[in-house]
Amino acid sequence: MQYNKYTIKTTPEAEDILSALLPDIGVDGIEIEDASIPAEISASEMFYDELPENDIPEDVAYVSFYLDSSKDSRAVLRDASELINSLRSTVNIGDGGISIRQTEDKDWINNWKEFFHQFTIDFDDGKHALFIPSWESSESRENFDWTIHIDPGTAFGTGAHHTTRLCIKALEKYVKPGDDLLDIGTGSGILSLMAFKFGVTKAKGTDLDEGAIPAVAENFAVNGLKDADFELILGNILDDSSVQEKCGNNYRIVVANILPDVLKPLTPMVPSLLAPDGVYITSGIIDEKADEVKEFIEAAGFEIIERHDDGEWVSYVSKLR
Repeated sequence: MQYNKYTIKTTPEAEDILSALLPDIGVDGIEIEDASIPAEISASEMFYDELPENDIPEDVAYVSFYLDSSKDSRAVLRDASELINSLRSTVNIGDGGISIRQTEDKDWINNWKEFFHQFTIDFDDGKHALFIPSWESSESRENFDWTIHIDPGTAFGTGAHHTTRLCIKALEKYVKPGDDLLDIGTGSGILSLMAFKFGVTKAKGTDLDEGAIPAVAENFAVNGLKDADFELILGNILDDSSVQEKCGNNYRIVVANILPDVLKPLTPMVPSLLAPDGVYITSGIIDEKADEVKEFIEAAGFEIIERHDDGEWVSYVSKLR
Protein backbone atom coordinates (compact mmCIF):
# COMPACT_ATOMS: atom_id res chain seq x y z
CA MET A 1 0.00 0.00 0.00
CA GLN A 2 1.25 3.49 -0.85
CA TYR A 3 1.03 6.35 1.62
CA ASN A 4 1.38 10.09 1.33
CA LYS A 5 3.54 11.67 4.01
CA TYR A 6 2.34 15.11 5.09
CA THR A 7 4.84 17.22 7.00
CA ILE A 8 4.04 20.38 8.96
CA LYS A 9 6.97 22.75 9.34
CA THR A 10 6.59 24.22 12.81
CA THR A 11 8.57 24.96 16.01
CA PRO A 12 9.70 22.84 18.99
CA GLU A 13 7.32 24.92 21.10
CA ALA A 14 4.33 23.74 19.05
CA GLU A 15 5.28 20.14 18.28
CA ASP A 16 3.75 18.62 21.41
CA ILE A 17 0.39 20.32 21.11
CA LEU A 18 0.16 19.57 17.38
CA SER A 19 0.96 15.89 17.93
CA ALA A 20 -1.64 15.75 20.70
CA LEU A 21 -4.36 17.44 18.63
CA LEU A 22 -3.87 15.78 15.23
CA PRO A 23 -5.45 12.45 16.31
CA ASP A 24 -8.68 14.39 16.93
CA ILE A 25 -8.99 14.99 13.17
CA GLY A 26 -8.41 11.35 12.27
CA VAL A 27 -4.62 11.23 11.96
CA ASP A 28 -2.56 8.24 13.13
CA GLY A 29 1.14 7.44 12.97
CA ILE A 30 2.54 10.84 13.94
CA GLU A 31 6.29 11.44 13.71
CA ILE A 32 8.21 14.36 15.24
CA GLU A 33 11.64 15.51 14.09
CA ASP A 34 13.63 18.36 15.63
CA ALA A 35 17.17 19.18 16.68
CA SER A 36 16.69 17.63 20.11
CA ILE A 37 15.08 14.30 19.22
CA PRO A 38 15.72 11.91 20.71
CA ALA A 39 18.27 13.57 23.01
CA GLU A 40 16.19 16.21 24.82
CA ILE A 41 13.08 14.08 25.26
CA SER A 42 14.78 10.83 25.98
CA ALA A 43 18.20 11.26 27.55
CA SER A 44 16.97 11.09 31.15
CA GLU A 45 14.06 8.75 30.53
CA MET A 46 15.15 6.17 27.99
CA PHE A 47 18.23 4.07 27.41
CA TYR A 48 20.48 4.56 24.39
CA ASP A 49 23.92 3.28 23.50
CA GLU A 50 24.36 6.22 21.14
CA LEU A 51 22.18 9.27 20.49
CA PRO A 52 21.60 9.92 16.80
CA GLU A 53 22.26 13.39 15.43
CA ASN A 54 20.47 15.50 12.83
CA ASP A 55 20.97 18.86 11.13
CA ILE A 56 17.56 20.43 11.83
CA PRO A 57 17.83 24.06 13.07
CA GLU A 58 17.05 24.50 16.77
CA ASP A 59 14.03 26.73 16.07
CA VAL A 60 12.42 24.30 13.61
CA ALA A 61 10.44 21.10 14.13
CA TYR A 62 8.65 18.82 11.68
CA VAL A 63 5.44 17.02 12.60
CA SER A 64 4.51 14.38 10.03
CA PHE A 65 1.59 12.04 9.48
CA TYR A 66 0.63 9.47 6.86
CA LEU A 67 -2.55 8.97 4.86
CA ASP A 68 -3.47 6.22 2.41
CA SER A 69 -2.68 7.68 -1.02
CA SER A 70 -5.72 5.97 -2.56
CA LYS A 71 -8.16 7.87 -0.31
CA ASP A 72 -9.38 11.45 -0.53
CA SER A 73 -7.34 13.42 1.99
CA ARG A 74 -8.82 16.86 1.37
CA ALA A 75 -11.01 16.88 4.48
CA VAL A 76 -8.12 15.92 6.78
CA LEU A 77 -5.81 18.51 5.20
CA ARG A 78 -8.50 21.18 5.55
CA ASP A 79 -8.94 20.27 9.23
CA ALA A 80 -5.15 20.26 9.74
CA SER A 81 -4.85 23.73 8.21
CA GLU A 82 -7.70 25.02 10.38
CA LEU A 83 -6.04 23.50 13.45
CA ILE A 84 -2.72 25.18 12.65
CA ASN A 85 -4.39 28.56 12.14
CA SER A 86 -6.45 28.23 15.35
CA LEU A 87 -3.28 27.70 17.39
CA ARG A 88 -1.42 30.74 16.10
CA SER A 89 -2.91 33.00 18.76
CA THR A 90 -1.70 30.83 21.66
CA VAL A 91 1.54 29.19 20.50
CA ASN A 92 4.40 29.98 18.12
CA ILE A 93 3.52 27.77 15.17
CA GLY A 94 6.32 29.08 12.97
CA ASP A 95 5.99 28.49 9.22
CA GLY A 96 2.93 26.23 9.49
CA GLY A 97 3.20 25.04 5.91
CA ILE A 98 2.30 21.46 4.95
CA SER A 99 4.42 19.58 2.40
CA ILE A 100 3.63 16.23 0.81
CA ARG A 101 5.56 13.32 -0.65
CA GLN A 102 4.70 9.74 -1.52
CA THR A 103 6.41 7.07 0.55
CA GLU A 104 7.55 3.60 -0.31
CA ASP A 105 5.25 0.75 0.67
CA LYS A 106 6.49 0.17 4.20
CA ASP A 107 5.42 -0.62 7.73
CA TRP A 108 5.38 3.07 8.70
CA ILE A 109 3.21 2.43 11.76
CA ASN A 110 6.20 0.73 13.38
CA ASN A 111 8.83 3.33 12.43
CA TRP A 112 8.38 5.30 15.68
CA LYS A 113 9.60 2.28 17.64
CA GLU A 114 13.16 3.32 16.78
CA PHE A 115 12.81 6.23 19.21
CA PHE A 116 10.53 4.78 21.92
CA HIS A 117 12.52 2.87 24.52
CA GLN A 118 12.04 1.83 28.11
CA PHE A 119 11.75 4.58 30.69
CA THR A 120 11.00 5.07 34.38
CA ILE A 121 8.63 7.10 36.51
CA ASP A 122 9.78 8.05 40.02
CA PHE A 123 7.00 8.76 42.53
CA ASP A 124 7.04 11.20 45.44
CA ASP A 125 6.83 8.38 47.98
CA GLY A 126 10.09 6.86 46.75
CA LYS A 127 8.56 4.13 44.61
CA HIS A 128 9.52 3.53 40.99
CA ALA A 129 7.90 2.09 37.86
CA LEU A 130 9.69 0.73 34.81
CA PHE A 131 7.89 0.85 31.46
CA ILE A 132 9.15 -1.52 28.77
CA PRO A 133 7.86 -1.49 25.17
CA SER A 134 6.70 -4.89 24.03
CA TRP A 135 9.57 -5.19 21.54
CA GLU A 136 12.29 -4.72 24.20
CA SER A 137 13.46 -6.65 27.23
CA SER A 138 15.21 -5.57 30.41
CA GLU A 139 17.39 -7.43 32.86
CA SER A 140 17.36 -4.66 35.50
CA ARG A 141 14.00 -4.89 37.23
CA GLU A 142 14.84 -5.58 40.86
CA ASN A 143 14.83 -1.90 41.85
CA PHE A 144 11.32 -1.22 40.59
CA ASP A 145 8.02 -1.57 42.41
CA TRP A 146 6.15 -2.03 39.12
CA THR A 147 7.34 -3.32 35.76
CA ILE A 148 4.91 -2.53 32.95
CA HIS A 149 4.95 -3.83 29.39
CA ILE A 150 3.28 -1.41 27.00
CA ASP A 151 2.49 -1.21 23.30
CA PRO A 152 0.08 1.54 22.23
CA GLY A 153 -0.56 0.09 18.77
CA THR A 154 -2.41 2.88 16.97
CA ALA A 155 -4.04 4.11 20.19
CA PHE A 156 -2.73 7.06 22.17
CA GLY A 157 -0.73 6.56 25.34
CA THR A 158 2.55 4.93 26.35
CA GLY A 159 3.13 6.68 29.66
CA ALA A 160 6.13 8.57 28.29
CA HIS A 161 4.34 11.79 27.41
CA HIS A 162 4.31 14.51 30.07
CA THR A 163 0.52 14.54 30.40
CA THR A 164 0.28 10.78 30.91
CA ARG A 165 3.10 10.80 33.46
CA LEU A 166 1.33 13.54 35.41
CA CYS A 167 -1.85 11.45 35.55
CA ILE A 168 0.02 8.30 36.57
CA LYS A 169 1.72 10.14 39.43
CA ALA A 170 -1.63 11.50 40.64
CA LEU A 171 -3.22 8.05 40.45
CA GLU A 172 -0.41 6.52 42.49
CA LYS A 173 -1.01 9.13 45.20
CA TYR A 174 -4.81 9.09 45.34
CA VAL A 175 -5.93 5.55 44.48
CA LYS A 176 -6.94 3.54 47.53
CA PRO A 177 -7.32 -0.26 47.59
CA GLY A 178 -10.80 -1.21 46.43
CA ASP A 179 -11.48 2.03 44.54
CA ASP A 180 -13.36 2.16 41.26
CA LEU A 181 -12.35 4.41 38.38
CA LEU A 182 -13.70 6.02 35.21
CA ASP A 183 -11.04 6.67 32.55
CA ILE A 184 -12.35 9.14 29.96
CA GLY A 185 -10.30 8.90 26.76
CA THR A 186 -8.77 5.50 27.50
CA GLY A 187 -6.49 5.16 24.46
CA SER A 188 -3.98 2.36 25.07
CA GLY A 189 -5.40 1.77 28.55
CA ILE A 190 -2.22 2.88 30.32
CA LEU A 191 -4.02 4.93 33.01
CA SER A 192 -6.56 2.24 33.85
CA LEU A 193 -3.80 -0.37 33.79
CA MET A 194 -1.73 1.60 36.29
CA ALA A 195 -4.81 2.27 38.44
CA PHE A 196 -5.33 -1.50 38.77
CA LYS A 197 -1.67 -1.88 39.74
CA PHE A 198 -2.18 0.80 42.42
CA GLY A 199 -5.24 -0.91 43.92
CA VAL A 200 -8.35 -0.17 41.87
CA THR A 201 -10.59 -3.25 41.67
CA LYS A 202 -13.11 -2.10 39.06
CA ALA A 203 -12.89 0.38 36.19
CA LYS A 204 -14.63 1.56 33.06
CA GLY A 205 -13.19 3.56 30.19
CA THR A 206 -14.52 5.49 27.23
CA ASP A 207 -12.93 6.15 23.86
CA LEU A 208 -13.99 7.22 20.38
CA ASP A 209 -11.40 5.07 18.57
CA GLU A 210 -12.02 1.38 17.88
CA GLY A 211 -8.24 0.97 17.91
CA ALA A 212 -8.40 1.25 21.68
CA ILE A 213 -10.10 -2.15 21.94
CA PRO A 214 -7.15 -4.36 20.82
CA ALA A 215 -4.61 -2.02 22.43
CA VAL A 216 -6.27 -2.24 25.86
CA ALA A 217 -6.81 -6.00 25.59
CA GLU A 218 -3.18 -6.65 24.70
CA ASN A 219 -1.69 -4.32 27.28
CA PHE A 220 -3.88 -5.71 30.06
CA ALA A 221 -3.06 -9.29 29.07
CA VAL A 222 0.74 -8.87 29.02
CA ASN A 223 0.60 -7.17 32.42
CA GLY A 224 -1.35 -9.91 34.18
CA LEU A 225 -4.70 -8.10 34.03
CA LYS A 226 -6.52 -10.23 31.48
CA ASP A 227 -9.27 -10.94 33.98
CA ALA A 228 -9.46 -7.44 35.45
CA ASP A 229 -12.95 -6.02 35.98
CA PHE A 230 -12.64 -3.46 33.17
CA GLU A 231 -15.18 -2.40 30.57
CA LEU A 232 -14.32 -0.24 27.56
CA ILE A 233 -17.23 1.78 26.19
CA LEU A 234 -16.96 3.14 22.65
CA GLY A 235 -18.62 6.48 22.01
CA ASN A 236 -18.75 10.10 23.07
CA ILE A 237 -19.67 10.59 26.72
CA LEU A 238 -20.41 14.28 26.03
CA ASP A 239 -23.49 13.76 23.89
CA ASP A 240 -24.30 10.04 23.71
CA SER A 241 -26.90 9.12 26.33
CA SER A 242 -26.23 5.39 25.92
CA VAL A 243 -22.55 5.93 26.74
CA GLN A 244 -23.50 8.04 29.74
CA GLU A 245 -25.88 5.33 30.96
CA LYS A 246 -23.25 2.60 30.56
CA CYS A 247 -20.69 4.66 32.47
CA GLY A 248 -22.91 4.95 35.53
CA ASN A 249 -21.79 7.04 38.50
CA ASN A 250 -20.43 7.15 42.07
CA TYR A 251 -16.77 6.68 41.09
CA ARG A 252 -14.02 7.33 43.61
CA ILE A 253 -11.69 8.42 40.79
CA VAL A 254 -12.46 10.07 37.45
CA VAL A 255 -9.41 10.69 35.25
CA ALA A 256 -9.34 12.57 31.95
CA ASN A 257 -6.10 13.10 30.05
CA ILE A 258 -7.78 15.22 27.39
CA LEU A 259 -7.17 18.63 25.85
CA PRO A 260 -8.91 21.72 27.24
CA ASP A 261 -11.42 22.01 24.38
CA VAL A 262 -12.87 18.68 25.52
CA LEU A 263 -12.34 19.19 29.24
CA LYS A 264 -14.47 22.35 29.12
CA PRO A 265 -17.79 20.64 28.19
CA LEU A 266 -16.83 17.47 30.10
CA THR A 267 -16.06 18.99 33.50
CA PRO A 268 -19.63 20.15 34.37
CA MET A 269 -20.71 16.50 33.90
CA VAL A 270 -18.11 15.08 36.28
CA PRO A 271 -19.85 15.91 39.60
CA SER A 272 -22.66 13.55 38.58
CA LEU A 273 -20.08 10.81 37.94
CA LEU A 274 -18.13 11.14 41.20
CA ALA A 275 -18.76 9.78 44.66
CA PRO A 276 -19.03 12.51 47.33
CA ASP A 277 -15.42 11.89 48.40
CA GLY A 278 -14.25 11.38 44.82
CA VAL A 279 -11.17 12.79 43.09
CA TYR A 280 -11.11 14.34 39.61
CA ILE A 281 -7.70 14.10 37.88
CA THR A 282 -7.18 16.12 34.71
CA SER A 283 -4.23 16.61 32.42
CA GLY A 284 -3.63 17.31 28.74
CA ILE A 285 -3.50 21.02 29.62
CA ILE A 286 -0.97 23.23 27.86
CA ASP A 287 0.29 25.86 30.30
CA GLU A 288 -1.16 28.76 28.28
CA LYS A 289 -4.61 27.27 28.95
CA ALA A 290 -4.06 26.43 32.63
CA ASP A 291 -5.82 29.49 34.07
CA GLU A 292 -8.83 29.02 31.79
CA VAL A 293 -9.10 25.35 32.80
CA LYS A 294 -8.78 26.27 36.49
CA GLU A 295 -11.71 28.67 36.11
CA PHE A 296 -14.11 26.17 34.58
CA ILE A 297 -13.10 23.41 36.99
CA GLU A 298 -13.90 25.70 39.92
CA ALA A 299 -17.10 26.88 38.23
CA ALA A 300 -18.26 23.25 38.09
CA GLY A 301 -18.16 23.04 41.90
CA PHE A 302 -14.64 21.73 42.46
CA GLU A 303 -11.84 22.78 44.74
CA ILE A 304 -8.43 22.33 43.13
CA ILE A 305 -6.20 20.67 45.72
CA GLU A 306 -3.07 20.18 43.61
CA ARG A 307 -1.46 21.56 40.48
CA HIS A 308 1.56 19.90 38.90
CA ASP A 309 3.67 21.03 35.95
CA ASP A 310 5.86 18.96 33.65
CA GLY A 311 7.50 20.92 30.87
CA GLU A 312 4.76 23.01 29.26
CA TRP A 313 1.99 20.69 30.46
CA VAL A 314 -0.21 20.99 33.55
CA SER A 315 -2.41 18.66 35.59
CA TYR A 316 -4.99 19.41 38.29
CA VAL A 317 -6.33 17.23 41.08
CA SER A 318 -9.73 18.39 42.35
CA LYS A 319 -12.42 17.44 44.85
CA LEU A 320 -16.04 18.52 45.14
CA ARG A 321 -16.63 21.37 47.57
